[in-house]
Amino acid sequence: MLRLALVLKRSFPKLAGYASIPLIRLIFALARLLGPERAADWGGALLRRVGPLLPAHRTALANIRAAFPDRPDAEVRAIALSAWDNLGRTGAEYAHLDSLLDYEPDAAGPLRTEVEGIDHFFALRDDGQPGLIFSAHLGNWELPAICAAKFGLEATAVFRPPNNPAAERLVREVRRRTMGGLAASGPGSAFAMQGVVDRGGHLGQLIDQHFTRGVVVTFFGRPCLVNPMLGKLARHYECPVHGARVVRLPGGRFRLDLTPRLDLPRNPDGTLDVQGAMQAMTSVIEGWVRENPGQWLWMHRRWRPDMLPKAAPRSMAPQGNVTSQGRTGAV
Repeated sequence: MLRLALVLKRSFPKLAGYASIPLIRLIFALARLLGPERAADWGGALLRRVGPLLPAHRTALANIRAAFPDRPDAEVRAIALSAWDNLGRTGAEYAHLDSLLDYEPDAAGPLRTEVEGIDHFFALRDDGQPGLIFSAHLGNWELPAICAAKFGLEATAVFRPPNNPAAERLVREVRRRTMGGLAASGPGSAFAMQGVVDRGGHLGQLIDQHFTRGVVVTFFGRPCLVNPMLGKLARHYECPVHGARVVRLPGGRFRLDLTPRLDLPRNPDGTLDVQGAMQAMTSVIEGWVRENPGQWLWMHRRWRPDMLPKAAPRSMAPQGNVTSQGRTGAV
């Protein structure tokens, strides 16, 4: 009897998740009926009201105060509310991912989305090399992968599956209809990621969340851990690395930015410095967040000092130039 109780206790979250499938699909269908702008307004308003009641709100406030210690408390709370608003809008927009990106390079009239750095995108697509794209949970962070699929860039997006199995199933269905390749993070994902680049493809990854086995970087002046996989792949394949972000604009519009190829630091022997490379990418993301702090996902525990290595470095490696085009080193 005790064993049965333990099994039920362990299985309850998963069973509850599957039981919520009809409800989640009903909400999805409702968002579809509302249209993209009304659905986003509804989702944003809902989380602006509900978000501050959740435990994650305390995490968000603490993170914002640590990142911007000179900002008044009213501004800190306003940033947190904006972050909840952005998260609610992004969730509601999953029902419309197939129609949000209407960008066309030669379009004459105003569109819902605009793209800056489209020349970098086409160069990445047509250079005959594998490539790496890093991004962050800013604006609607799903749009770069949709843009890649729309304009013929062979790309695989690495994603972290939602904990709720119902949400995970629905999100996967939506992503498969609108994006290129998908690779779920988890055990064995490193081999899948390396396989994409080894075949000459392009890999996109969100790198702004805690990674327990990561390398130490500085983010808003505080050390944290980041997944080093993109740095390792860049070192091994000597392929270009670009950053992509989404900025949410007024009126239900978006801007996608693709950076030029990053100049990444190197070790004295000429090999790419993995930790320095991840710091360079993280610094780009910090700049993005500073520009639009209300559009970043402040609710997760990005800084976990208790999980840092005992001898965490206090300074990052110096910046350098990417010059070699050969394949050296090992992932």
